[in-house]
Amino acid sequence: MENEDLVSVSQVNDEFTLISLFFRADIVVKLVILILFASSIFSWTIIIHKIRLFRSLKEISKQFEEEFWSGRSIKEITSSTRELPESPIKYVFNEAVDEIEKSNQETTKKIDSLVDRLNRVMEAAIDFQNEKLSEYFSYLATIGATTPFIGLFGTVWGIMNSFQSIAISRNTSLAVVAPGIAEALFATALGLLAAIPAVIAYNIFTSQVNDENARMYRFKEHFNVIFSRGLSTK
Repeated sequence: MENEDLVSVSQVNDEFTLISLFFRADIVVKLVILILFASSIFSWTIIIHKIRLFRSLKEISKQFEEEFWSGRSIKEITSSTRELPESPIKYVFNEAVDEIEKSNQETTKKIDSLVDRLNRVMEAAIDFQNEKLSEYFSYLATIGATTPFIGLFGTVWGIMNSFQSIAISRNTSLAVVAPGIAEALFATALGLLAAIPAVIAYNIFTSQVNDENARMYRFKEHFNVIFSRGLSTK
């Protein structure tokens, strides 16, 4: 008798594993589960990539700022930072230096025009870097906003199947409705598992992009001050 009870418990446990729930589900619920699983994988791929990116940018930007505040000339800073890895601040700096070098090749130099062009070039560089840093953010936002509702759709569909099973079998026992309810809750759980990390990551990464944006604008203002000071001493 005890052996029979153990066998029955084992069978129930096997029936309610994640794999068995997936294969026992109908085609609609299977599609919902596959969509949610793919969304979760895609979301975590973006999250891991962005974590590595922002972690490395923090160190690289710190190295560049140390070189920039070393008190050397712009030409010397350009030479010493050439081998440093790319970073948003370095990109803004290089764009400004390129514009200065282009202006030095002009036969007629207008200081006011140069300063204005320099500001525009640096602002365009900052906007470009913000776009690069925010790449794939729309996917995280979409996953965070839609996957709970996709999971809810799978839940509703599974519960509808459970009620249909009751109507067909005319049996209201838990054994009849439990599989459909389990499939429905499985879809809900997957929807939340996909959405929660995406929403958290989106908020954290957005904050880090705002920090990098503020860092680039502070650098832009300091660069303009240093450059203007150099013009006034000529």
